[in-house]
Amino acid sequence: MRAAEKRVSTAGQAATLAVGRQRARRPTAGMFFLLPAVVWILLFTIFPLIYALYTSLHAYRFGRISGFVGIQNFQRLFQDSNLHSTLIVTLQFVVASVTIEMVLGFALALLVHREFRLRGLVRTAMILPLFATPVAIGYLAITIFYERNGPINMLLYSLFRLDIPWLSHPTWALVSIILVDIWQWTPFVFLISLAALQTLPDELYEAAQIDGAGTFGLFRYITLPLMAPTLWLILLLRLVEAFKVFDIPVSLTLGGPGRATEVFSLFTYRTAMRFFDFGYAAAQGFLLLVIVMTLVTLLFRRIQHLYQEEARW
Repeated sequence: MRAAEKRVSTAGQAATLAVGRQRARRPTAGMFFLLPAVVWILLFTIFPLIYALYTSLHAYRFGRISGFVGIQNFQRLFQDSNLHSTLIVTLQFVVASVTIEMVLGFALALLVHREFRLRGLVRTAMILPLFATPVAIGYLAITIFYERNGPINMLLYSLFRLDIPWLSHPTWALVSIILVDIWQWTPFVFLISLAALQTLPDELYEAAQIDGAGTFGLFRYITLPLMAPTLWLILLLRLVEAFKVFDIPVSLTLGGPGRATEVFSLFTYRTAMRFFDFGYAAAQGFLLLVIVMTLVTLLFRRIQHLYQEEARW
């Protein structure tokens, strides 16, 4: 009897030790699988930020660091009139393009959300611009907005006798970049909005219709409040991308005429690669990082507040 109890006790201790070993191995295995992600973040996020900060604090020209300058590169940010005009151009581009994309993309999603013939074909055609390369779109837009024999000007002249200098006039050059960006990124807003609309519960609409709510009432009191977190999230994503725009201005106008379409990323690129002032370019990069991070923080707080309200509701 005692021998049997002893064997049972020994088996229990062995099982406990085995479980303990398995538990001890689990964190090690988890760390092993996390290691590639940690290495990736350190190499391609943390190290570039640290090195960019180091560069911004030094006089770094023509690939050589000539000395420590402290915050002089950051002080230049407030004294550079060209940078200030570039910020204005970038803000004009961001506000105009993102606003139109949000309104147009959401409106198209509301239309396609309804049942009609060829709905699948229309939905597929709507998202095709997302798969186009921005540089290719820019070069294609040159032919479309060509002032002599471009298809847009030919159509406008035949209908209204209008001849618009799309790429040679400062205002119209910025308008052309905004139009190209709207054409490419409105499908992004459309796609996410449509996916979110399809998740809204039909029971709420049916109950509201029974109570006598009309089309505007359904949109005002059901669709819009339920879609608000998704719309704010789309706005966040588009603002971040719009502030970083580079491909379309470079391929379409090269920042011209003059500096009329020189956005922030293009200005930083020229500072580093044309004038070889890498220290000042790094300081410009940190300025853009501060602007984007401020927007992200504010919008994340708004999104979090909306989700908390929706959870209470």
